[in-house]
Formats: sequence, structure tokens, C-alpha cells
Amino acid sequence: MIRQKVGNRIRELRTAAGLSQEKLALAAGLDRTYIASVEKGKRNISIVNLEKIVTALDCTFAEFFQGF
Repeated sequence: MIRQKVGNRIRELRTAAGLSQEKLALAAGLDRTYIASVEKGKRNISIVNLEKIVTALDCTFAEFFQGF
């Protein structure tokens, strides 16, 4: 359940920022397929990679987890 929530939140913020999965992956220093699998809730994302994604989305952890 938490993997889907995190993945959905990443997708929500990514699309709001007008970023493709590829552009987000490049900004975060991760692979596009990794971003896709995280957004689908298929991967258990590490806190280190979540920090990279949150930073690439130009938001804080507080903003990311708002409404959880």
C-alpha cells in the first residue's frame, strides 16, 4: 500500500512539474525504468533514492508527504 502511495505521489508531482519520467530520472541521477517501476508501486524505494527524486522535483519531504 505504501509503495503505491509513494509512487502515485511521485507521478502526481512529476506531471504537475511538466516532467517526463526520463527528465525526472536524469535530474535525479536514476534510470527511467527505475522511476517507472517506483511509480507503479513495484519497487521498494530506498530513502536515499527518494531524497534524489524529491530534490529533482524541487520540493521538500514535508511537501512530498503532505496529505499522506
